[in-house]
Amino acid sequence: MIPQAREVRLKPKIRKVLEARSRAGKKPIYGQATNKRILALLEEPPPQGYARWTGPLLAKVLGDVDVQYVWRFLREHHIDLAARKSWCESNDPEFAAKAANVVGLYVDPSAKAIVLCVDEKPSIQALERAQGYLKLPNGRALTGQSHDYKRHGTTTLFAALEVATGRIITAHSKRRRRVEFLGFMNSLVAAFPNRELHVILDNLNTHKKNERWLKRHPNVHFHFIPTRSSWLNQIETWFSILQGQSLDGASFTGHRAVAGAHRCLHRSLQRDSRAIRLDQEEGLPAAVQKSAYHSTLIPGTRSHSCHADHLHRSSDR
Repeated sequence: MIPQAREVRLKPKIRKVLEARSRAGKKPIYGQATNKRILALLEEPPPQGYARWTGPLLAKVLGDVDVQYVWRFLREHHIDLAARKSWCESNDPEFAAKAANVVGLYVDPSAKAIVLCVDEKPSIQALERAQGYLKLPNGRALTGQSHDYKRHGTTTLFAALEVATGRIITAHSKRRRRVEFLGFMNSLVAAFPNRELHVILDNLNTHKKNERWLKRHPNVHFHFIPTRSSWLNQIETWFSILQGQSLDGASFTGHRAVAGAHRCLHRSLQRDSRAIRLDQEEGLPAAVQKSAYHSTLIPGTRSHSCHADHLHRSSDR
C-alpha cells in the first residue's frame, strides 16, 4: 500500500522565520521612474553626430542606468532600435476616389476590357563580376561575388501586367523619356488590337500630358493612382520579384544579358502563357517592328535558351 502523505505542522515561531526569509531580497535598483525616463528619451532626437539611438547611447545619456537593464527593458517592450523601416503617407486630397477607381478595375473591370498595370524600372545596372564559392581555412564554403566589377551601362525596363491573366509584357530602353513611354504604349495597343485598354499608371511626368496621343487612341484610358501610393499598382509586386530573383547578386556582360535574364524569369513563372515578341510578331505595324528599344518576351517563350551566349544571339536578331 502507498503510504498517505501526512500534513507537516510547523511551530508558529519557525513558520514566521521561514515566511520572513521568503520575502527577503535585494530591493530593485530601477523601477517605473527609470522606465519612463527611457521612453521619454526615445521620443527625443539623438545627440548631435548620431543618426539613431542605441542601447549604449541611451545608457550614456541617462548616466545612472546600466546598459544591460536598457537592453532588457527594450526587449520586454519589443522595441528594436536596429531595424529601420520607412513609410510614406499619401497627401492626395482625392485619395479615396482614385483608390476606389483602381480597385474597381481590379475587382470588376468593364466587359471585354483589358486592364494593364504599367510602370518603369529605370537605371538597371549591368555589372560583371566574378562569382563562385570561397573555401575558408576552417573548412566552410561561402558563396558570393568579388568586390571588383566592370560596368556595361544601364537599361530602363518598361513593363505591363495584364491583371486578368498575370501575363507580363516588357521592353528595354536606354532612356526614360516620353517618347520611349509612348513607344511602349504603341506596342501594347498593337498587342491588343481592337480592345479597350484601361492602363493604371503612377504620377510620373512622362505619364501625364499625353492628350494628343490619347485622342489618336480613343480605346485607351489612363487611370492614375493617388500620389505616394505605388503599392496600388500591381506591377510593383513583379518588380520586387524581379529584383530579388534576377538582379540581386547577378553578373551581366551587357544590357542584353539583363533582358535575357528577364525572359528566363518569365518562362519559369508562367510556362503556360503564349509567347510573342512585340518587335517580331508577324502582322504588327512597321513602326512597332522597328522600335528603338529591345523588346523581351511575354512569359512562356518556347524556343530560346537561357545560356548567355544564346541570349546575345537572340537579342541581335
